Amino acid sequence: KIMKLTKILVALSFLFAVSTANAGELTVTGSMEATYTSEVDKTTGNPLGMDRELKFAGSTELDSGITVSVMQDTSDSLAFSNSQIMFSGISTPAGTLGIYVGSDSDPIDAVDDITPSAYEEANGSGSGTYVDIGSNAGQMGLGLKFDLPFLGAVNYKHYPKIDGAKNTDNSSSGTVAGAAGAGVGSAYSVSIKTDLGATIGQLDGLTWTNAFGEAENSRLASTDDSWEATSALNYSIGSLSLGLQRKATSLGQTAIDTVGTDTAAVVHTDTVMGIAYAVNDAFSVSYNRYTSNRSSPTAVNNEQETDAFNIGYTMGGMTIGFQDASTDNANYVLNAEDDTRTLGVSVAF
Repeated sequence: KIMKLTKILVALSFLFAVSTANAGELTVTGSMEATYTSEVDKTTGNPLGMDRELKFAGSTELDSGITVSVMQDTSDSLAFSNSQIMFSGISTPAGTLGIYVGSDSDPIDAVDDITPSAYEEANGSGSGTYVDIGSNAGQMGLGLKFDLPFLGAVNYKHYPKIDGAKNTDNSSSGTVAGAAGAGVGSAYSVSIKTDLGATIGQLDGLTWTNAFGEAENSRLASTDDSWEATSALNYSIGSLSLGLQRKATSLGQTAIDTVGTDTAAVVHTDTVMGIAYAVNDAFSVSYNRYTSNRSSPTAVNNEQETDAFNIGYTMGGMTIGFQDASTDNANYVLNAEDDTRTLGVSVAF
């Protein structure tokens, strides 16, 4: 079924590509952020850091009314990073459909932590050591976006091969033994965002997001695929926002057990919560907590917990943020501490 779907997407993309189109437009957006981070329990070297991003985006409309949009962003070193071509507004008997190809828009990575925060995620400034969902973000794949009655917005993406290759046009990555990525297979991820208030009026302001992904990270016999799953409830009323999210990640089994060894998959189960309050249009505060449990046959599995207090202040295109985060049992080591304080100034343009 997946191969059939892939062939259909490729054929549709080709048909739309050769259609006539009207003149489009290109925009350039971006942001830069400077941060000052101190490690409370460690010796801090140079505390200054920077993040810089550029995004080129364009769109045009075909004679059929279908919109074609393209995007290309950059890494911190301003090298090419993720890209995407998307055909949206495709009318079908079941509703409007969007088809895209590229290395952007991984469904589960887009919802890795959607609990409300005034500045950063609880572990967003380096406090604690976590294994997050969205491990296939940046891989080349084919995707679909559409709406389902009652359920809401669906985003599905299939990755023919998760070898990290971002091929140029008219080329493909290696598949023979010994080639980079030859030992891995395909993957997929899907997310569904449901506006419960649109279905049940009494639940206005409540959204429910679910996502799941699976990857063939080893093609050896007697090994297990990796998988990721999450479910999140977010509620907003006036200036107050609340969020609770559960996440689970299995790293899969990439080696075969031998005598005296146990390579069973390591599994992480996480709980994330956030409560944010907008004092006014410019100033907001939040409290966030990230709790993680690890099940590993070869390591001690103490519960890791990060508490973070965030402040955010916005002035036009500039945002000033502060986070004070503390982690107990850092990296699942009993009584290990990993506390950070981060001040950031970002400007969007």
